[in-house]
Amino acid sequence: MFVHDFNPILVDIGPISIRWYSLAYIFGILLGLYYGKHLIRKLSTKIKVSEKNLDDYLIWAVIGIVLGGRIGYIFFYNFTYYFENPAEILKIWNGGMSFHGGLIGIILSSLLFSKKNNISFWSLTDLVACISPIGIFFGRIANFINAELVGKVSNLPWSFIFPQYDQFPRHPSQIYEALLEGLSLFIIINLLIRKTNIPTGYLSILFLILYSIFRMIGEIFREPDQQLGYLFFEMSMGSILSIITIMLASIFVLFFNKK
Repeated sequence: MFVHDFNPILVDIGPISIRWYSLAYIFGILLGLYYGKHLIRKLSTKIKVSEKNLDDYLIWAVIGIVLGGRIGYIFFYNFTYYFENPAEILKIWNGGMSFHGGLIGIILSSLLFSKKNNISFWSLTDLVACISPIGIFFGRIANFINAELVGKVSNLPWSFIFPQYDQFPRHPSQIYEALLEGLSLFIIINLLIRKTNIPTGYLSILFLILYSIFRMIGEIFREPDQQLGYLFFEMSMGSILSIITIMLASIFVLFFNKK
């Protein structure tokens, strides 16, 4: 068994604190930008987005991720708490971001950006699907360092005790999700865009479906949110939102096939 003793604060100088959580988001976005430009140069016949488009899109993506992720967490996971403590809404560095909220945010920001710049929405989201697992990977690592979203009790030799939570050894579910939703998803999506002639838009839909499947697998090993517990049919909020995402992605598939 391992004991989780990571400090969520990397540097603490007086009133200035640099947290691993913030660095994970910044590093994930910047690395995603760099890799996205590499894909544009390498696969110019498949990706109809310019490097300048991607540079201009960065701020739109950040706004969509941060606002959507935070608002989604508030409404999906802890509305009562934030309604009673509105000052806590801005304290993103303490954690509390929803992937599905961020997903809604980035879809909306991508839609607005593509219309404003007269580029294909689906071509843009296909590119986002290729680079998003990078940010997801670092985000899950940040969850682990923050000792949040802990796993269920386990006696496996790689289990971790999270002293901030309790004294029981638990699955490092954050690492599982980093490997599934981040690394595995990255490999699959990027192999597909390089090796196949998959039609524009299908990669975005496949990203939604695969992420949702991987997320539901991760939820098996993860404690449900304390303020919510299990909901319908002993499923967590993350699993329910993932099922809804798969259903919506399937509707998009029907739309494309009909078109």
